Amino acid sequence: MTELAEYERRIAFALERIGRGVETLTELRAAALSVAEAVPEPAPQPAAEPAAEIAAETGPSAEVLALQAELEAERAASAQLTERVLAIREKQETTLAALEKRLSQATRALEAVQVEANRLKRANGELIEVNRQLIDGAGRIDPALVNLSMQAELEALRAARAWEASELSDIVTGLAPLVAAHAKGQPAGGSENG
Repeated sequence: MTELAEYERRIAFALERIGRGVETLTELRAAALSVAEAVPEPAPQPAAEPAAEIAAETGPSAEVLALQAELEAERAASAQLTERVLAIREKQETTLAALEKRLSQATRALEAVQVEANRLKRANGELIEVNRQLIDGAGRIDPALVNLSMQAELEALRAARAWEASELSDIVTGLAPLVAAHAKGQPAGGSENG
């Protein structure tokens, strides 16, 4: 952004110099006209010379041409900066969209892991409660409690496996871009010979 401000300052300065050059040129023409009115008409000269003098009087001065060239250079630089700013803005928007997508995926994965963690916690709580009831039975074995205990333990194992599967899925998702990048760098054969 500091470069853009610098170019704007330079353009403003060049425009100011052009304005002063135009004012000076206008003043010189006015002075030439007043001198021409005061001086008697000179003798006619050959046709080629007056045309050259008229071209010299009406043509822009070297300073004005230099200022115009400077202005064009500043305009070109300003256009390039504008293009660069637009490219940077587009890149930032693309990066932001990609980051938002990754955040959304990570949030969904975290929610899935949380669901599995809650399921595991609930299953372990049920298992603890059924085992406590079995222990409180002190020697009496109630087949219904044994069945409940087995069901609770089975649910706890299922929840633990679901939790592990969810974590494995997260790991595979995280490794997928690395594997894809590595595969792109490999020859079409796909295997390395060491």
